Amino acid sequence: QVQLVESGGGSVQAGGSLRLSCAASGYTGGTNCLGWFRQAPGKEREGVAAIYTGRGTTYYADSVKGRFTISHDRHKNAVYLQMNSLKPEDTAMYYCAADGPLVSGRPTTMYPYEYNYWGQGTQVTVSS
Repeated sequence: QVQLVESGGGSVQAGGSLRLSCAASGYTGGTNCLGWFRQAPGKEREGVAAIYTGRGTTYYADSVKGRFTISHDRHKNAVYLQMNSLKPEDTAMYYCAADGPLVSGRPTTMYPYEYNYWGQGTQVTVSS
């Protein structure tokens, strides 16, 4: 059974940084497409960034390109989301997800229904 446990959320001022962590376990084969989604109150869950652990290929939503970086530590089997230059509109619950789809070995546009496993979420609040 795949298990995902997020940590690292918190409150920061606009322009600040946070690093989210997700400890992943239980998936077979040694590789996976892991991603970060977020959901703000009253809004749909949206994909933020994803990484294929087999090759290190990544996907980013346009809204976070150049500000967020996703990475994977295969020794710790953890995925990270480094978030810089945070904006108030980044405020949301952030979720780690696993078992996402690949196209030619690369993560692609992220839809929640395509990911099979989810963590419990960690809150990020950015104040202006």
